[in-house]
Amino acid sequence: MADVNKVVLAYSGGLDTSVILKWLQDTYNCEVVTFTADLGQGEEVEPARAKAQAMGVKEIYIDDLREEFVRDFVFPMFRANTVYEGEYLLGTSIARPLIAKRLIEIANETGADAISHGATGKGNDQVRFELGAYALKPGVKVIAPWREWDLLSREKLMDYAEKHAIPIERHGKKKSPYSMDANLLHISYEGGVLEDTWTEHEEDMWRWSVSPENAPDQATYIELTYRNGDIVAIDGVEKSPATVLAELNSIGGANGIGRLDIVENRYVGMKSRGCYETPGGTIMLRAHRAIESITLDREVAHLKDELMPKYASLIYTGYWWSPERVMLQQMIDASQVNVNGVVRLKLYKGNVTVVGRKSDDSLFDANIATFEEDGGAYNQADAAGFIKLNALRMRIAANKGRSLL
Repeated sequence: MADVNKVVLAYSGGLDTSVILKWLQDTYNCEVVTFTADLGQGEEVEPARAKAQAMGVKEIYIDDLREEFVRDFVFPMFRANTVYEGEYLLGTSIARPLIAKRLIEIANETGADAISHGATGKGNDQVRFELGAYALKPGVKVIAPWREWDLLSREKLMDYAEKHAIPIERHGKKKSPYSMDANLLHISYEGGVLEDTWTEHEEDMWRWSVSPENAPDQATYIELTYRNGDIVAIDGVEKSPATVLAELNSIGGANGIGRLDIVENRYVGMKSRGCYETPGGTIMLRAHRAIESITLDREVAHLKDELMPKYASLIYTGYWWSPERVMLQQMIDASQVNVNGVVRLKLYKGNVTVVGRKSDDSLFDANIATFEEDGGAYNQADAAGFIKLNALRMRIAANKGRSLL
């Protein structure tokens, strides 16, 4: 790709992407445009501007994408009750298609012919970034330095930075032993002692939540208002999508909610252990299933549950911008038209308990479901024919000597 003239780099201002910036300038002799996204990671993003300017970058993008992230990516995912491999709420995965989208938009705005990222050749993120980029701009060139260079350790990166006078902040405090990724939905931890699957994670690793043991002795009650499958208010106060998630993170973290320690199957073929803090997402998942339980038709709800693992896999493996994910999303969104109402939750020492749900669109009929006399709303004798018809094929088989006993 010697003909690369301008490249848009997903740039955090940290060691890896600062080295990548200089490496791109030297290796490809090209102009570099930097893009820094604020996805609610809780770190100051503006210092990236000064670092990029110090390295001669003329076009610098620093974008606050928090509302777009939650509104157009997190909320649609939670309408499907999405969970990967039964546990993971896809906090890292769902951020990548937005970053890929913005990289391509900036490439189009600036006339760049390539994009670049700091994902390694071992992980899922390289796939997610690049599948998204190719789906949105088929002819774009992608430069993935970790698949090209020989700077495969932190020591080598530091040596390169010192050799080329790259401005890298040196903190007096001890560096975290974990590789971390954060956004408004979660914070993830990998590496360090977590690479031994038998070793318990360290308590001081967690950043967003107190331990369940140290959570308050009094439960916290909250009410979430839903409209078309999305939370629009907390305790009756309307809030924007990003504000909803930020507040649920705070409330959940204070009650020890949302910690997870799992071994997952990466798309590239290896298993990886990771720990995740997703307090707001954990609350959202429980509450959404609760409001759906009274507003969704039975077969629609069951079909959604059957489709969800495929939908989750598409997000995990980077196919957000694929036609099959878009098709599934249209089906999921159509199911949410009547998912309206309020869910009341009890938060206590790491647990989220649904204690109430109500909706003007509820399909729950107390007159039919009651254990008391229902005044003729339901004829119990009808169940006999229903059961016999459903047993017919098994009765025929048994009469033919195909009994399972």
